[in-house]
Amino acid sequence: MSRIGKLPINIPAGVTVTMKDNTVTVKGPKGELTQFVDPSIEVAFEEGQVVLKENENAMLDNPKQRHAFHGLYRSLLNNMVVGVSEGYKKELELVGVGYRATSNGNIIDFALGYTHNIFFQLPEEIKVETKSERNKNPLIILESCDKQLLGQICSKIRSFRKPEPYKGKGIKFVGEEIRRKSGKSAGAK
Repeated sequence: MSRIGKLPINIPAGVTVTMKDNTVTVKGPKGELTQFVDPSIEVAFEEGQVVLKENENAMLDNPKQRHAFHGLYRSLLNNMVVGVSEGYKKELELVGVGYRATSNGNIIDFALGYTHNIFFQLPEEIKVETKSERNKNPLIILESCDKQLLGQICSKIRSFRKPEPYKGKGIKFVGEEIRRKSGKSAGAK
């Protein structure tokens, strides 16, 4: 049995969890999320908690795979419950001379030193805010109830200009440490 999978998921007030045909639906104040659960995992509702158990009679022959699914689906469902109740937030920082980002609705306009600006369309589930203050690096603040989607979008935005190790220029997460290289030494004779 998975150690993570054994832990129950507490359901906060205002959140409802329902299951139909191996699909779990979580509704809350921040939104609604659905997730398919493999038939080798049983989902039970007990006293304001969701408990996942391994189904020994399932068609899945590999017990290691069943153990892995146990922990995986518990983590996914927990992320859904936290997302619809509290939400997730990521902050990206643009480091570099002339790097800027402006948002217009769900479209972000990036100026990252290329010949043309990059326009990036965000899904409706993600809310964006951009901040540009004098003598500070521009910030992009992304919020969503879906942790997977938020991480995927942040990764895509970061891929436009990854942080480089010599000057540290690029798009990075706020608080992220970039391993720096010293570069070339002075000309030795």
